[in-house]
Amino acid sequence: MQLAGVASNRGRNLMNIADREPGGATLSVVVTNDETAPVLTAAAERGIPTETVDRPAGESRREHERRVLAALEPYEVDLVCLDGYMRILSDTFLDAAPTTLNVHPSLLPAFPGRDAWGDALDAGVSVTGCTVHVVADATDEAGAVVESAVDDGPIVTQEPVPVFEDDSRDQLKERVLHEGEFRAYPRAVRWFATDRVTVDHESETVQVAGDTGGQFPERRPGHDYSRGLRYGENPHQDAALYAEPTNGPSVVAAEQLNEGAKAMSYNNYNDADAALACVREFADPAAAVIKHTNPAGCATADSLVAAYERALATDPMSAFGGIVALNRVCDAPTAEAVVDSFKEVVVAPGYTDDARDVLFGRDNLRVLDVGSFDPADGDPPLVETALSGGRLVQERDHQRLTTDDLEVVTEREPTDDQIESMLFAWQSIKHVKSNAILLAQGTETVGVGMGQVSRVDAVRLAAMKADEHAEGKTPEGAVMASDAFFPFPDGVEYATDAGVEAVIQPGGSKNDDTVIEAADERGLAMVLTGRRAFRHD
Repeated sequence: MQLAGVASNRGRNLMNIADREPGGATLSVVVTNDETAPVLTAAAERGIPTETVDRPAGESRREHERRVLAALEPYEVDLVCLDGYMRILSDTFLDAAPTTLNVHPSLLPAFPGRDAWGDALDAGVSVTGCTVHVVADATDEAGAVVESAVDDGPIVTQEPVPVFEDDSRDQLKERVLHEGEFRAYPRAVRWFATDRVTVDHESETVQVAGDTGGQFPERRPGHDYSRGLRYGENPHQDAALYAEPTNGPSVVAAEQLNEGAKAMSYNNYNDADAALACVREFADPAAAVIKHTNPAGCATADSLVAAYERALATDPMSAFGGIVALNRVCDAPTAEAVVDSFKEVVVAPGYTDDARDVLFGRDNLRVLDVGSFDPADGDPPLVETALSGGRLVQERDHQRLTTDDLEVVTEREPTDDQIESMLFAWQSIKHVKSNAILLAQGTETVGVGMGQVSRVDAVRLAAMKADEHAEGKTPEGAVMASDAFFPFPDGVEYATDAGVEAVIQPGGSKNDDTVIEAADERGLAMVLTGRRAFRHD
């Protein structure tokens, strides 16, 4: 589908649509009535043709619209999208042009007009939003504006946005744009591009195929239907994937490069998301192998292939059928190492041509390109978990410790190398389900104990993994990270029996003194972080 954008100012919605190409729709031309409009520069930067149709003094509304139509004619567009176009359109334009959409910054019919944000604040509402609607004629036979008919066309979709008590007009305006318009407008365009929309001008209604009914409708609050999945966690469970806009890397929006491979499953998405989150913790080349949303191994190194090989060596048995995530463009040596054993999915910010050739040679290995990213770039600030009858909402755990955050509490002080391992282990353990224990040497995992109901059992599991499953590694001399305090000394006692020499843990137990005393008795170095790193889901 070919789109025409019509704007008088910045055209941020149009550029968002151009960048996302919802449903394969392409912005073919941008038309403005103001030669100084910033949208002209934004379009030029993207290689989008532009047309300026100013309105000289004395020109009628209808004559000006005829010239706008003439400017659009060579482009053969299928849909017109208005974005801050400071002209009311008459039937002269609307009857001759394709369906024309506009986005208004309120939940119409509430707060029509030019200052919807200020009106919402004045009214004291707790929720406003935006409305994408089909533009209807708001003029009389003489071409004069009928104010009551402005912003009164059939509604295609709406998106609610919260209003906070201390909001200013500008703050609310930006939130409505980013959380409302940037979601709703591409959604509407996608529906038109995929031939889902029926507009009934006589009844002034819009019908969208699949938008109502069923357990997987086109819209859920804040999310849009992306695709159906083969099944959920188990084959007897139906499932679907929903998407939301994000500025950061996302496995939901990632392109699957080898189209012939089978589609991603519910569990694949969960694991791939967990794997991506883990490698985004690190600035150095990093790799993680994830199984059931837990790291089977994680490492950083001077090269990507070395990082992957060290991550895999932590627990190659558990890594079988796992998900690989990389924080660098995947090169051929890394690809060769990945395909040396069975993996389900590879996630990376790009692939060399040689790497693609290697990975595509492995049947049904899903290859996802999430695009370039910086560590923790673009993460939503909040994390939500659904409950029966409600939702839990919390801030995302963005903690990144430095040496200055560590409090040495034992007679033995950690070495510089141990501190480096402690900091690596702490960033890694954030991604291990509680109760969690992680053993590390250098900047690679040695053993991981996850999801235990007893902390000492997590220690035993990590030590067992390091002793029995790791290849070329040993718990001897390792650093141990614990995502929460040790309630009793038995955890550190068992760790020293396994060969651990240093511990990083939050502290905060009423038995801290006893645990520290046990560490001193066994010659351990121990630091406290003063904060936990629980991960329960």
